[in-house]
Amino acid sequence: MFIGREDELNALDALWGRDSGVLVTCRGRRRIGKSTLIEEFAARTSDRFIAIEGLPPRKGVSDADQRRHFCEMVAEYAGRDYIPAATWSIAFAQLNEIIPNDARTVVLLDEISWLGGHCPDFPGYLKAAWDKRLRKHPNLIMVLCGSVSTWIAENILDSTGFVGRDSLDLEIKELSLSDSAKMLGPSAERLSSGELLDMFSITGGVPKYIEEIKPQISADENIRRMCFLPRSLLFREFDDVFSAVLGRRAESRGRILRMLADGPKSASELAAREGTAQNGAISQALKDLCLAGFAVRESGLNPETGKPLRLERYRICDNYARFYLHAIEPRKTAIENGLFRFSSLEQLPGWDALLGLQFENLILSHIPDLFSYLGLDNSLVLSASPFVRKAGAGGRGVQVDLLIQTRRSLMVVEIKRRREIEPCIVDEVLEKAKTLRKMTDASIRTALVYDGHLAKSIPADGFFDFILPASKLLGRD
Repeated sequence: MFIGREDELNALDALWGRDSGVLVTCRGRRRIGKSTLIEEFAARTSDRFIAIEGLPPRKGVSDADQRRHFCEMVAEYAGRDYIPAATWSIAFAQLNEIIPNDARTVVLLDEISWLGGHCPDFPGYLKAAWDKRLRKHPNLIMVLCGSVSTWIAENILDSTGFVGRDSLDLEIKELSLSDSAKMLGPSAERLSSGELLDMFSITGGVPKYIEEIKPQISADENIRRMCFLPRSLLFREFDDVFSAVLGRRAESRGRILRMLADGPKSASELAAREGTAQNGAISQALKDLCLAGFAVRESGLNPETGKPLRLERYRICDNYARFYLHAIEPRKTAIENGLFRFSSLEQLPGWDALLGLQFENLILSHIPDLFSYLGLDNSLVLSASPFVRKAGAGGRGVQVDLLIQTRRSLMVVEIKRRREIEPCIVDEVLEKAKTLRKMTDASIRTALVYDGHLAKSIPADGFFDFILPASKLLGRD
């Protein structure tokens, strides 16, 4: 059953009907459903689908191996014997021969960085093949798809050779929370919102991980089974995904990501931890992590000036990666040796605090889904990001989970997961609003996004302009 991605499918469908072939790039973290999306699009709209995936990275795989595999797949689609190709130019010519002109055809070159990663001239061969042959098919959509977004960015999107050639760049994000719930089928309707949110706080909206959830068992048991057994998917997944996506850069990028595990940091703070002056290496590492979908740059606007913040911070945005670094990796040896046993996750030190931070991270990954519930559907949102100002000569410090800025107002959004959400939260947010009030003439509004039992006095107090139970983001009334 295919769930969601309607905007992406519509964007692809709009490409049909042109006089020449169309080139599309499709990128996003591994397991996010890129290939499945293109397969679904082809099944819905095309007459022929040709999918060729690069050989996974492993010791000994060469450019010749990738070419041979490519030509073997072409031969299979053509229904003929394999014909070797001494260069990628010849290999692409073979592909061109099996593309009809009179039938809608989708060609998917999947894990494109694996195909071309061993040949520095691969992008040039691909560009020449596209210009001279492939683009002349009027009913062709060719998709270059991959998890290594840095490779696609450097060799396709930012390459002067490909400027103007790609008609659409799809960056595939996590599923919405409501679509994540739909993936679990009718069984999800019998689960509490709290259990669903706890599980999604660890899997994020990653389809492959959600498929591992068994609604028949508790959230605690699902998390134990998926994360804390030696052969479980999410125990093994991090090293495999991180290495596959970042390749030779994995070690240095992993070191930076681990520095972000205990909270967002600026490039200068990371450089200080590294013991080096801030330089291009740190910036490039952060760019790679953002392109790979592991981190996000928190920029936003300065409420005092309306201009971009001078100090940008970086945060781990991938819920699974964040959970792995906090809860799984520190216990890795014990888990491998079968020594990590518990009857309830609540026995783990700091478990509720960890899930609270995972919940906050989950909500921040779905900011646009909040707008319709916060009266912002018809507003021009200028900025939506966490906001931090340290105390200093300029005044008191303030930390806001999410600050949404429009042309005439600021919305202070508090994100909270607790069993009992007590009335003191009003005083906490009131202090934040007062501090911001001194920084700007804009109107200040307040919102609470929560999971847990809300004290009756909180809505009765009338302080929050909007109170949003996270269950609504799951598609529940």
